[in-house]
Amino acid sequence: MKVLVINLGPESARMSFMAGQITRLGLALFRQEAVTPQTLTPMSDDPYWQRWERPLRTTEMAALASHRAAWERVVAEGAPMLICEDDAVLHEDTPAFLHQVEALPEAELVTLETRGRRKLIARTPHQQAPMHRLWQDRTGAAAYVLRPSGARKLLERVAQAPGLADGMICAAYDVTAWQAVPALAVQLDQCAAQGLTPPIQTESAIDREARPKAAKSLGQKWRRLWGQVRMGVRQIRRLPGAQRVIVPLAKSTPAPR
Repeated sequence: MKVLVINLGPESARMSFMAGQITRLGLALFRQEAVTPQTLTPMSDDPYWQRWERPLRTTEMAALASHRAAWERVVAEGAPMLICEDDAVLHEDTPAFLHQVEALPEAELVTLETRGRRKLIARTPHQQAPMHRLWQDRTGAAAYVLRPSGARKLLERVAQAPGLADGMICAAYDVTAWQAVPALAVQLDQCAAQGLTPPIQTESAIDREARPKAAKSLGQKWRRLWGQVRMGVRQIRRLPGAQRVIVPLAKSTPAPR
């Protein structure tokens, strides 16, 4: 399975880090040029960007557009790909896991990541791979497998309205999603919480931009409320046979050292 890494041109240190670990894992690396606020389509002042739950930073818009481009590439390739942001630390068991998942068409989306927040997952694992059905996630888009069928559904959603990249993925209930258990990826900013030494030091471009000062519109407030209602209803419906857990990171030594 190909690994598609979303990377900004100036972030050469991050790309070098990703290339090193992916090469050591024996995986095929392909780079996806990240969208910037300057190359954003549509432009940041387009009404499209007001259709989420709050005003978005221009860097958040660009992050969504970058993932959207990756989804388009999955559709064009006609095969599942592991999509990674350029600050994802991948576990040494990742290649074996990808080999298992590649043969499972029901796995439209599989997140490899843990961020220390509880997820709603099925109690019973998949019979052919170490993963559980993922009923509700809340954050994280640093490392996930996406099949063309799942990519088409995400593209249909993003054509109607924007959002945070991970928020769009987490709210796409029509996509058959799974969670690797134990998790096989963690972002650099979560390494310390996992007892790991970050392989490189980095700072999020999104965190460097202040949130817009504009107040939420009435439409954004209603969309926020509706999103919370959808999550609540989904959790109530899925709780029988499911569990809310913090998915642990696999214990053996991660690849980059």
